[in-house]
Amino acid sequence: MTLFETLQQQQQQPPSSTSQSDSQILSHEATVNKANDSGFFANVTSNPLFSAGFGLIGVGAGLSLLRKGTTVGSSILRRKLLVTLEIPSKDKSYMWFLQWMSQQAPKRQVQHLAVETSYRQHDNGSVTTKFGLVPGPGTHYFKWRKIWMKVERQRDGKMMDLTTGSPWETITITTLSRDRYVFKELLKEAQEMALKKQEGKTVLYTSYGPEWRPFGTPRKRRMLESVILDKGIKERIVNDVKAFIGNGKWYNERGIPYRRGYLLYGPPGSGKSSFIQALAGELQYNICILNLSERGLTDDRLNHLLSNVPERSIMLLEDIDAAFTKRKQTDNQGYQSMITFSGLLNALDGVASAEERIIFLTTNHAETLDPALIRPGRVDLKEYLGNATEYQIKNMFMRFYDDEKLADQFVERLKGKPVSTASLQGHFVYYKDRPLEAVQNTDTLFNQLL
Repeated sequence: MTLFETLQQQQQQPPSSTSQSDSQILSHEATVNKANDSGFFANVTSNPLFSAGFGLIGVGAGLSLLRKGTTVGSSILRRKLLVTLEIPSKDKSYMWFLQWMSQQAPKRQVQHLAVETSYRQHDNGSVTTKFGLVPGPGTHYFKWRKIWMKVERQRDGKMMDLTTGSPWETITITTLSRDRYVFKELLKEAQEMALKKQEGKTVLYTSYGPEWRPFGTPRKRRMLESVILDKGIKERIVNDVKAFIGNGKWYNERGIPYRRGYLLYGPPGSGKSSFIQALAGELQYNICILNLSERGLTDDRLNHLLSNVPERSIMLLEDIDAAFTKRKQTDNQGYQSMITFSGLLNALDGVASAEERIIFLTTNHAETLDPALIRPGRVDLKEYLGNATEYQIKNMFMRFYDDEKLADQFVERLKGKPVSTASLQGHFVYYKDRPLEAVQNTDTLFNQLL
């Protein structure tokens, strides 16, 4: 056999036992390695420290997922089932809602109350204070029309209203989404309640920062007949004001600013403020009272207030002589307030001054006023209200007692003696059911005046 044939025969033969042995060895090694790996894993997982760690991680992860799921689920439910309404303190309905809630919600359902104090110091030194209780900051629950509502009045201690210096507040009302219609109904009722309180009454506004806010509760309208002025004065003013109201077209067609100014001057107690209140009642107007000597009043704030007077309101600047006398060398010398004389003139009839405005100025000392302040265009009608005349004395007596004979005696006793209508009114109130004593004690009245 040749060498080539021998090699060919060896290639055709099956693997030798040596090859088989090698394969077995490799297979055994793999089995051993696998067994070793399994044993190592089993040893590690059976370790108590390892088990405790994975257990804690698993429990923590489960609780975290559960908590997150609860939060997400709660948020989804709130979005689906609840609806909220936010009312900021700058909105007009803010006070309407607080007053409405204080009336509608049973007292036992409002556990947090806040006091709102209206304070005003009069020119004679007397003080008028009004207290009102409204729901305070916090969370309130109450039922209205069989619907439960959650009301949160929140006060932000960090945010302030720069115009008033008061903390920023919001009211958030929450109820079921299906009852969202109740928001419009309660706001409408709150508005109607606020307007109903003003129906047939005169609202007095005072400045609070750059805003006008009602002072106290609305007052019953004073009858024009209750104020007795000297002959012709009342009729002249009333006719002039009524002729002005509703004639804006006439003013606009002629290029005349649609505003009217009045000056009432005379000694204290002559009926200036009383007449303005009665005039407002006759016209069904409100009154905005501004004290020019008020601390912190600036030109900008004055201009803003006079340009944003509430609709159907008479603007009243009382005792204007207390803030301004005749001008000195400069505008801001010799004045008791922070506003300048030029600032007042611009607010009265400057480019930015308001249209459709009725403004009354009152003073006890007209002679101290600068002529520029009371010239035509700023003051269109001037009327002097002095001490009581015989005409006023008799008519006031008749209004209280309706006894003409005694009225004539009363007038005769006071002839030539200066007496104010305010003093007469106080005298008649004191002797309200004793007209004869009112006549007999006129000397006492006069002595008190001295």
